[in-house]
Amino acid sequence: MIKRLSYTISILFGILLLLVLAKKFLIVNEKPKKADVVIILSGGPGRLAKGVALFNRGDADQMMLSNSNDGRTTIREAVAFGIPEDKLIPEKRATTTHTNALYTLELMKERQLTSAIIVSSDFHMRRTKYIFSQVYKNTGIELTFVAAPYLRSGFFMKKWELQTIFYEWVKLIGYWLHAYELVEKD
Repeated sequence: MIKRLSYTISILFGILLLLVLAKKFLIVNEKPKKADVVIILSGGPGRLAKGVALFNRGDADQMMLSNSNDGRTTIREAVAFGIPEDKLIPEKRATTTHTNALYTLELMKERQLTSAIIVSSDFHMRRTKYIFSQVYKNTGIELTFVAAPYLRSGFFMKKWELQTIFYEWVKLIGYWLHAYELVEKD
């Protein structure tokens, strides 16, 4: 009976440890470098606030809002945060992380911008970095990836965090396998 209980406890602890490591692996949060523009990917709470903080700190002179027609990252909301409208670059066509990268690259080239800080939610950053690095490959554009906090810190996770981590891993693996059409629904 004691052996069975110790095996069960070990397995449960191993699963919990695996989930914590899976969460930590997803998070990419680089030290911000001075850049031409902060690119904020729409979709998650806290992303715009993080981008505004970087802009206000002087890390970039412009801000690009990818999928700027999304309800959480609009030009109007950025202006309400105090960003001058002439410093905002709207990107309105993206619907996925992959198209965020494609359409922001077009705008970067049009405006001859050579560096960007990419902002998204912490759990989304590994996939964001992977996709943007692939799309921006050989362009000479320097990218830095900064995470907006979303997941709680700590060992134990709530159900919504476990679901978020699980679905993000599914999408990340889908991208690694080049199965974009299966994971394009961000």
